Amino acid sequence: MVETKKIQFASDYQEGAAPEILARLQETNWEQTAGYGEDGYSESARSRIREACQAPEAEIHFLVGGTQTNATVIDTVLRPYQGVVAAATGHVNVHEAGAIEYGGHKVLAVPEEDGKLTAKTLETFVKNYWDDANREHMVMPGMVYLSQPTEMGTLYTLAELEAIRAVCTAYKLPLFVDGARLAYALGTPENDVTLPDLARLCDVFYIGGTKCGALFGEAVVFPKPGFVPHFFTMVKQHGALLAKGRITGLQFETLFADGLYEKLGRHGIQMARKIRSALLEKGYELPYPAPTNQLFLLLSKQKANELAKEVVLGFGTEWPDGRLLMRICTSWATKEEAVEKLIAIL
Repeated sequence: MVETKKIQFASDYQEGAAPEILARLQETNWEQTAGYGEDGYSESARSRIREACQAPEAEIHFLVGGTQTNATVIDTVLRPYQGVVAAATGHVNVHEAGAIEYGGHKVLAVPEEDGKLTAKTLETFVKNYWDDANREHMVMPGMVYLSQPTEMGTLYTLAELEAIRAVCTAYKLPLFVDGARLAYALGTPENDVTLPDLARLCDVFYIGGTKCGALFGEAVVFPKPGFVPHFFTMVKQHGALLAKGRITGLQFETLFADGLYEKLGRHGIQMARKIRSALLEKGYELPYPAPTNQLFLLLSKQKANELAKEVVLGFGTEWPDGRLLMRICTSWATKEEAVEKLIAIL
């Protein structure tokens, strides 16, 4: 008996790359270019990203993946005695396998609301540190980490980001936004945060490629150049610099041509919205108000086991009442027939 192939909704980086990227890689395969991102394609990509961010002076570096990017940026921004403030559910706190701590810095996890760090919680936490007479014996808050979308699929509004930026400014804390899934934030109708907004509010952020149509790669943007002196060298020290840098540069040049990046994100969102409507119609409980490509639902263990026979979902964290928190994740490559099959199974 041939086993029926399960449909995959576990993550948004299971496919290869957008056809447009594969075509460009094939077209340029035999060209010889300079390495380490010093090629013409990488420079063209930087120009397109600067234009999209309305940040003509921005310094842009291409790194190989999300974990390397988070670990490198955080380690190079912080002093040895500082830590990074993040929501308790933040990616660097939960799903980086201790990469930040491995680099010598503590993740200072604080309570969240729907996966988001609030300005009030941040200000209280930082103020408590500075009011503590024993603070010299403690890890100093040295920067703030957010992700857009969050680990729970929720979005920061522009007003929320501006409030957090105000706290960061008051306490001289750099603001870093992880944009591993940024295409899906930009492709969500409810979103009101643009690339120029991120360039205006952040000290550093990155534009995700790995989960958003590229084979791999992330574009780190420093709106003000020189924010981290010798960042290129420190990227190499962290093992995050690709010798064949033109491959990442070419991918981002393609993603930022003709609105492809946003187009890929919108497709993932459209597929997620179909599934979300079906889940709500069928009475499933969705504990997070997540409008992006990650949908979280609560299932009994029996129901989760039944679904697992035909569908591969993510997470499986136990909820306080014994049910399992499962994740359905769409992507730029999710096919409508897979969505229809999932809905029928549900």
